[in-house]
Amino acid sequence: MTPTIVYLHGFRSSPQSTKATQLAKAIAALPAEQRPILHVPELPHRPSCAMAAISAIAGSVDPAQLAFVGSSLGGFYATCAAERHEARAVLINPAVRPWEDLQAHAGKQTNMYTGESFEVTGAHFAELRAMAVARISRPSRYLLLLQSGDEVLDYRKAIDCYAGAWQCVQGGGDHAFSGFGEQIPAILGFCALQRA
Repeated sequence: MTPTIVYLHGFRSSPQSTKATQLAKAIAALPAEQRPILHVPELPHRPSCAMAAISAIAGSVDPAQLAFVGSSLGGFYATCAAERHEARAVLINPAVRPWEDLQAHAGKQTNMYTGESFEVTGAHFAELRAMAVARISRPSRYLLLLQSGDEVLDYRKAIDCYAGAWQCVQGGGDHAFSGFGEQIPAILGFCALQRA
């Protein structure tokens, strides 16, 4: 069966982000018989709506062939979705407690790619807190990619949150994950594996 990968972008980002574009190009370059199905949804800014959009895609896929790849806030969503659908997930500098991490962004925000304006309110934070996973159920289903130079999120929180998961922690770097393209072969390899 053909694996399905769902890439989830971060806060104020979109399917046009650098990482999403790099992943799509890498998959398109694979031979047809090795090419996974890739979905890169444009996630609504409201967390509950974003999760509904993710579940609409994931609900029709065999969990053994499903993997999420999420960056920053998308990593938080990927964790929630992986637990809900019993799938694999690759997390790139993920937000662990976004209802706290995004407090500084309360108020009017603009999507960096689409120019769409939206308001971040207390309802956003409440929805994020309500969907949080207390503890990942099967750490072996997760691959965590971190860079210690992340200027937005404390990478050490992710190390603790995903204890027991496959972890690759690089010194330096940044929140965007410098050199992301070099990680794509490992990401695709992890996503293509049958669920244990």
